[in-house]
Amino acid sequence: MKDNILLITTDQQRFDTINAWGNQSIFTPHLNYMAAMGVSYKNCYASCPICVPSRTTIMTGRQGYESGVVSNATHESFMQSCMEERSTLPATLSDAGYQTCAKGKMHFQPARAHYGFEEMRLPLDYMRRYDGAFQENRPKIHGIGECEMEPVISTVDVKDSITTWIADESIDFLETRDPTRPFFLWTSFTKPHPPFDPCRDFWALYEDIPLPPPVTGDWSAILEDTPQGFLAGAYENTNMHLLGERQKQAVRRAYYACITQIDYALGRIFGALREHDLFKNTWVIFTSDHGEMLGDHHMSQKNLFFEGSAHVPLIIMLPQGRELARNISVRTYADLGDLYPTILSMAGVTPKVKVSGADLQKPLPSDRVFYGNSLNRNFCVMEKNYKLIYSAVGNHTLLFDMEKDPMEQHDLSEIPEFADLKAHLAGMLLSHTARYTPDALDDHGRIRTFDAPRFPGDMPGRWFGFHYRDYSVDTFH
Repeated sequence: MKDNILLITTDQQRFDTINAWGNQSIFTPHLNYMAAMGVSYKNCYASCPICVPSRTTIMTGRQGYESGVVSNATHESFMQSCMEERSTLPATLSDAGYQTCAKGKMHFQPARAHYGFEEMRLPLDYMRRYDGAFQENRPKIHGIGECEMEPVISTVDVKDSITTWIADESIDFLETRDPTRPFFLWTSFTKPHPPFDPCRDFWALYEDIPLPPPVTGDWSAILEDTPQGFLAGAYENTNMHLLGERQKQAVRRAYYACITQIDYALGRIFGALREHDLFKNTWVIFTSDHGEMLGDHHMSQKNLFFEGSAHVPLIIMLPQGRELARNISVRTYADLGDLYPTILSMAGVTPKVKVSGADLQKPLPSDRVFYGNSLNRNFCVMEKNYKLIYSAVGNHTLLFDMEKDPMEQHDLSEIPEFADLKAHLAGMLLSHTARYTPDALDDHGRIRTFDAPRFPGDMPGRWFGFHYRDYSVDTFH
């Protein structure tokens, strides 16, 4: 029988939140286990670091700039067109004989669309159960919204948390699946996406743990002097720019606690894999749809191509019933678009459509180039060890040497000796944009620009992600 495939994703988890990858402030024993038993892709990026575009890329193999899905606005028409050709990842696998199941956040539109999955259970089901039937265990009555950064303690115990529910649902599938068919299970945790509301047990773990402070650089040392276009999204959705240093540390503590709570839940899922003798023929993949700026350069949330936002973890643990490479690190650029062809290759299935992603089971070319487009506002190109980031909001350009400056603290864009390199990368980015998203260009063939905020916090409106009982959208976290 063909191999099983378990895809585990988190929501809004940045790359540097794994203990085995060097962060000695965070507890991630089961991600450490995956790293030891598999392959760590240390330079994996989201080409559109937003929830819906990244999930669309995983489902279809098409990057946001290829599909036109570069925002959370909608992907319904594109997904329906993929279903007409039965080319979504679960549809392709279902047609190949796999039992396909999704447990957790999908963020599909409409929310209950399966898009090829035979079975699906969403956070909406969790909320309907706990918010309606058990008034004594009501989640999310703390009032902090889906975008707010302020920390808060969960209003339910660990056993009643959404993280535990997603793990329970995943284990239930492993225990009740059809044993005559291989399976594809997507376990999709909603955390550490805000609200940062870990259960009290996990908040307590970090009481005496020193946490790394947010990063700033020579171009972002002072909030008011930071290119304001890059901050527009943070101003719209959060109050991070208003928080003091101790408050930012509390935010990070809650964020880390949410990640650790997920990691410990993975221990239960891995226990189920072992007890049902599934480790021997199951691929386990772990990644996230995008990261979280977490106060770096005064920024928060996603949408951006700075490391905190676009750089995500990716670990692939190979079936343990055969002798395969383990404890390997790969530093060539990878991206979420690679998951589609890789998973189909694991299943021995040929894609029904041509995609630009690479099969990660094969060596990646060392000269690979990464492109990104978010909202037709934020753009990126990475070639070799250089990254150029452009914001059309305010017409800002930044250039970094990622080998010497991995946290983007030293901008090279105005240094004369890098002028040719800047022009080269900017030209590549413009040509790429003209090819894939010409709507982002003005009548002169340049990327269309927008006014930046005039001063910190200047935005025409604010959206903090308020949700209470709207069961029509899959955005409960």
